[in-house]
Amino acid sequence: MNDGIIVTTALERLHEATGVRAKWRPLDGDVDGELDFQFENSTQHFFVEVKNELREYQFPQILERAKRHQPFMVVAGHIFPTLKEKLKQNKIGYLDQAGNIYLNAGGNFMMIEGNKRLQEEKPVTNRAFTKTGLKTVFYILLHEDALNMSHRKLAEITEVALGNITNVVDGLRDAGFILQVTRKGMKLKNKKALLERWIAGYRETLKPGLQIGNFRFWDKDRLHHWQELPLEAAETVWGGEPAAEHLTGYLRPEILTLYTDRHSTTFAKKWVLIPDEKGNVKVYEKFWKDGQALAEPYAPPLLVYADLLLTDDPRCLETAEMIYKNYLQDEFGQD
Repeated sequence: MNDGIIVTTALERLHEATGVRAKWRPLDGDVDGELDFQFENSTQHFFVEVKNELREYQFPQILERAKRHQPFMVVAGHIFPTLKEKLKQNKIGYLDQAGNIYLNAGGNFMMIEGNKRLQEEKPVTNRAFTKTGLKTVFYILLHEDALNMSHRKLAEITEVALGNITNVVDGLRDAGFILQVTRKGMKLKNKKALLERWIAGYRETLKPGLQIGNFRFWDKDRLHHWQELPLEAAETVWGGEPAAEHLTGYLRPEILTLYTDRHSTTFAKKWVLIPDEKGNVKVYEKFWKDGQALAEPYAPPLLVYADLLLTDDPRCLETAEMIYKNYLQDEFGQD
């Protein structure tokens, strides 16, 4: 759902409940837009960030924007109660599509809770964001021209069943992420929103099922010399913090994340790793099939960015911003 629809729906519900009106202006910059609320004796301006659904991992970025733009408000299709409390604690306003609102700025205060969304029924699952779909979408995010391959060719490259490819492309189209530019030619649209939706799906649906295990070193000093550890050619690559250090030279890894072929774990023996649920070596199945990306000893920057965001660690979030600006911003727009 695009920003305009989210904001317009939220404002309509708010007006129905309270009579309050607001004027929305989209912006192309550090924030998504501005809202001017019309009260009986005053007008209150807010800088606005728009989300389909506000997620925990996005909260640190919201705080950073709120520091630069005051007063600040989040408008979203849905905001979980715990995040609403965190927004209030940080003096950030919010408005959701049910018309629930919190604002406290310029002597104006409003808080409404309890409004239900118009459609409470569970939506039909979009096949682009199932576990298999997320793997395919990842490849398309890396290679947009894959949209114009034959479905058979894309299935072969991604090692996904042919029928699933059709479902994924149809799902992306239904969700508003594909623009038909010619009779046979397609390209992605709303790419920043698609990236955010993929990251949410990666966190909740894909990544948990990829984990092979957690380990620790027999020799604890090896953590500080991780760059000397031998990888198994292209079958095992760094993700998360060590990959971020490769890309930025800025982050000293405390957690070592690896993506590897499930049939290729001999590195664990070479490194003398011991299974440990609380260990700082986290090993995941390498889910993408991309020879070009495997030319480097680390995962694609898009995946490294996602890994860092999901840590909720301030030093990792700072490095994630660097990776976005250096490797992703030209493709997906200003974060």
